[in-house]
Amino acid sequence: MASTSVSHVVPASPQRVWDLIGGFDALPDWLPYIPESTALEGGRIRRLTNPDGDTIVERLVAFSEAERFYTYAILEAPFPVTGYLSTLRVHAVPGRDDVAEVQWSGRFTPDGVSEADAEALFAGIYRDGLAALRQSLAA
Repeated sequence: MASTSVSHVVPASPQRVWDLIGGFDALPDWLPYIPESTALEGGRIRRLTNPDGDTIVERLVAFSEAERFYTYAILEAPFPVTGYLSTLRVHAVPGRDDVAEVQWSGRFTPDGVSEADAEALFAGIYRDGLAALRQSLAA
């Protein structure tokens, strides 16, 4: 099993960050490469569409408003992995109420690619996503 994790400190309070990213169906609000998300099964499933028209279907498997995180599994996607499980989490930064640390991590089994290639793919997605979040919060 391979894994990767990326974190960024962003210019907003943990609650403001969570208010933006904490909804399982909220990716289009801050992630430009996911312009469309459709909630299914009462919000427990999201069907995402990227600008190329690819579809990604994900299931919410854990959620905590109090701890500011959610975990999801990919059910269908054009990625070379199986068993994908990821967590998006917002941490308070001790002694600071004007910034938050956002961590995006995932575990998965590469399928047809090396562990290093799969880890690099998702590290890039997480890095780009958190950079987009920083831009959304700074706007």
